[in-house]
Amino acid sequence: QVQVVQSGGGSVHLGDSLRLSCAASGFSLAGYAIGWFRQLPGKEREPISCNSGTDGSSIYADSVKGRFTISRDNATNTVYLQMTSLRPEDPAVYYCAAVEGGCSGPGVWSWGQGTQVTVSS
Repeated sequence: QVQVVQSGGGSVHLGDSLRLSCAASGFSLAGYAIGWFRQLPGKEREPISCNSGTDGSSIYADSVKGRFTISRDNATNTVYLQMTSLRPEDPAVYYCAAVEGGCSGPGVWSWGQGTQVTVSS
């Protein structure tokens, strides 16, 4: 069964950095795309980054490009989202998810439990 377990998150100040982790449980990340998404209350879940399981390429939403970095550590079976220069619009519940192949699917995403990120001035 494909499961991903998130860690990290918390409360930081504007301009600070934070790293989120997404660990694979019971399967190898090799060949799986890992995406990061975020969701504000009452809003749809927004994709912000994805690392492909086919060619290793990464994509980013314009809102986080240049500030967030997705990386994969195959030795620990973990994908990270390094967030820097956090802004007032970044607080949300962040989710990671895994799908076999590339970031466009067509498989079914398996979701992590979500983690809250809060940014204060």
